[in-house]
Amino acid sequence: MVESLADYEALAESVLPSDVYDFVAGGSGSELTLRRNRAAFDGVTLTPRVLAGISEPDTSCRLLGERWELPVAVAPMAYQRLLHPEGELLLAQAAAAAGIPYVISTLSSVPLEKIAAVAPSWFQLYWLKDRVIGLMERAVEAGCGAVVVTVDVPIMGRRLRDLRNSFALPPDVGPENLVDKVTEVRAHTAAAFEPAVSWDDLEWLRERCPIPLVVKGILDPRDARRAVEAGADGVVVSNHGGRQLDGVLASIDALGPVVDAVGKECVVLLDSGVRSGLDVLKAIALGASGVLVGRPLLWALAVEAVDEALELLKQELRDAMQLAGCADLAGARELSHGRP
Repeated sequence: MVESLADYEALAESVLPSDVYDFVAGGSGSELTLRRNRAAFDGVTLTPRVLAGISEPDTSCRLLGERWELPVAVAPMAYQRLLHPEGELLLAQAAAAAGIPYVISTLSSVPLEKIAAVAPSWFQLYWLKDRVIGLMERAVEAGCGAVVVTVDVPIMGRRLRDLRNSFALPPDVGPENLVDKVTEVRAHTAAAFEPAVSWDDLEWLRERCPIPLVVKGILDPRDARRAVEAGADGVVVSNHGGRQLDGVLASIDALGPVVDAVGKECVVLLDSGVRSGLDVLKAIALGASGVLVGRPLLWALAVEAVDEALELLKQELRDAMQLAGCADLAGARELSHGRP
């Protein structure tokens, strides 16, 4: 029986091959940051308001010029056909039904055009050698509403579970937006990704990108300022779900300083560690415009429950808002918060 969004992980683990489960669940190094993301969320306290007279909280929001039913987007995640034969298409359709944006990964296992045809989408762009503009132009032509350029993967973090499992993609799953034939993910990243990307490159991309540009992978408020100065319409405070440099601070701990640095000038999204509607409320209270949700939705995809999972996430957020005395997200941003 599924009673919370977090329950899907155990269900998925029971049906997935162990190496696929580890590929999704694992982090880099000793997984210090992976654990810290959750510990930091658990340490955030909220002070609810009472007698607010709320019968039905309003969870809707505006992000990047569009109105959405929840302050949530589906995080960009690679190779979703590892978890279900329909992969990205099934999760994108569920996002469309839930009224939230779906962020298409550069490394999606379904072509971006097919995904954008079934759901309002943003496109996550990895900086690949000689292919950045071509991918961006495809995303624009497909109708994507934003480009989310990921800047925290100059090289892939050392993901020890994958190394110990000798993890490789099966023959029928690969990066369908590229022409590459891939089995070993780490080797492909080393060969295809450009490690020496700079702020000059971001400014160059901004000049050529005709739709909103969001920079994902920001932890330092100085980098958030630089992103805004380079023309970014938004930033995503993210440590890549604990999958890049191990030992960095939790994303939720980095959120406040980033909001203080740029919160009035651009959209600030939070990624890494979100596991419930209560986590969404905490992120909003700490200043986020919205959040990206990743692993819980992959676990739901593995057991063909993505529509149910997104409905559960919405109900968890509504319950948390009502218990906290928040009629809407503006009220959520006024909640007092702290740490024990």
